[in-house]
Amino acid sequence: MTELDEVIMAVEEIEAIRLRDLLAMEHEECAEKMSVSRPTFHRILATARQKIAFALINGSALRIAGGNFHLAQHKLECRRCGFRWEGTVCCRRTVCPACFENDWVRI
Repeated sequence: MTELDEVIMAVEEIEAIRLRDLLAMEHEECAEKMSVSRPTFHRILATARQKIAFALINGSALRIAGGNFHLAQHKLECRRCGFRWEGTVCCRRTVCPACFENDWVRI
């Protein structure tokens, strides 16, 4: 992989692909979900698809980096100590701020 050319995709490009192509949402709904106008969503999606096509045809690696986004905040509760807080959920690396355990659930 280290010797492959890379195509860099922004997080919002991946989100556009996820919403439209994976979840089959309509453009208007996707744009609303991403808090952008419909024409802006269309441009993001077109750029993302072009980058994916280029990578597939030319055997390039896709790297997801950068972009303009905010991580979703969720209400969480620790199963160990019962502490509740609001935070981001990242690959089970999120830990309870009270007891530092990673045994929590979304509520």
